[in-house]
Amino acid sequence: MTEKQKRFGELYPDAFFLSKEEPEQLADFLRTSKWIATDEQVLLIEKPGEGNMNYVLRVRTDRQSFIVKQSRPWVEKYPQIDAPIERIMVEAQFYDTLSEDPALKAFIPFLKGFKAHDYLMAVEDLGDASDFTTIYQKNEEIKSAELAELMQFISALHRIDVREFREPFPANQELKELNAEHIFEYPYLVNGFDLDTIQEGLQALSMLYKRNEVLKEKIKALCEVYLGNGDVLIHGDYYPGSWLRTAKGTKVIDPEFAYVGNAELDLAVMVAHLIMAQTDNSLILEGLQNYALPAHFNHSLFAGFCGAEILRRIIGLAQLPLDLSLADKAELLRWAANSVMEPAINKYLQKNKTKILKPD
Repeated sequence: MTEKQKRFGELYPDAFFLSKEEPEQLADFLRTSKWIATDEQVLLIEKPGEGNMNYVLRVRTDRQSFIVKQSRPWVEKYPQIDAPIERIMVEAQFYDTLSEDPALKAFIPFLKGFKAHDYLMAVEDLGDASDFTTIYQKNEEIKSAELAELMQFISALHRIDVREFREPFPANQELKELNAEHIFEYPYLVNGFDLDTIQEGLQALSMLYKRNEVLKEKIKALCEVYLGNGDVLIHGDYYPGSWLRTAKGTKVIDPEFAYVGNAELDLAVMVAHLIMAQTDNSLILEGLQNYALPAHFNHSLFAGFCGAEILRRIIGLAQLPLDLSLADKAELLRWAANSVMEPAINKYLQKNKTKILKPD
């Protein structure tokens, strides 16, 4: 028994523990759950990739292939970090909700089954797929058609009437609080993570922002908005690691951070990552034409979240494989801080004509 299995069993003694090392027990569980037939043979159990938040396996039988995912009371990649185990329920309900919308169901994996008692779900296997994190490299850029689809997805997502849900969407407050620490707190700790281990000179550069009290007050205000409630269903972590290129087209996964919040967050995070990926400004503007602004869209809030996301990805713990020099990061940080403190540098013009002013 592994240390993880022992820890999980002590906390949830009646729940099934998902493990690649126990294929017979997993096969029995799948048959009991009626996710495979009694005479169906399991041919292969493998990890489809390194999971971040959850433990994930691919199951291939003589008749089908699907993905099984379990949340645990820790971050799977960093088990020393506690995380709310109920997040799998958020993800399952997100997929279930979107499956009822023809404009959205094509973008998500089909939810095959969900076992709340075991914090475990099964979803469609999207096959050989790759996420969009390659666009952080200088020689890679997102395609116009892909960007249009990804914009159309959150545009349709933000138009769902949450008042018509059969049951209220989970508040997801515990996971929001954990995420808020990484977005709005850890990046501004003066005695935190040594950023020179990422790139020489980044630690000294970060101090311009870690010691900027005006900026930190603005960041604190954004955190309060983030931890509050909104009026639209959002993905909550809408960045290239949650977008997939598959043989079945562009897909969106990992919505465990979803909640009923502010549309500005999803769009801001998306734009922030396109900027960090050095996407051509004209392509960003073209893509934004596929996003229909919700009523009462707050341009200042969008700008603030956009800047906060860039800041936390460069001077925080959640680092990205950015192909940027120290000078590039210095310019991005300056722009991002100004976007938080002076939102007018990053805003929508009237009549849905978009304009984003980012570093040349």
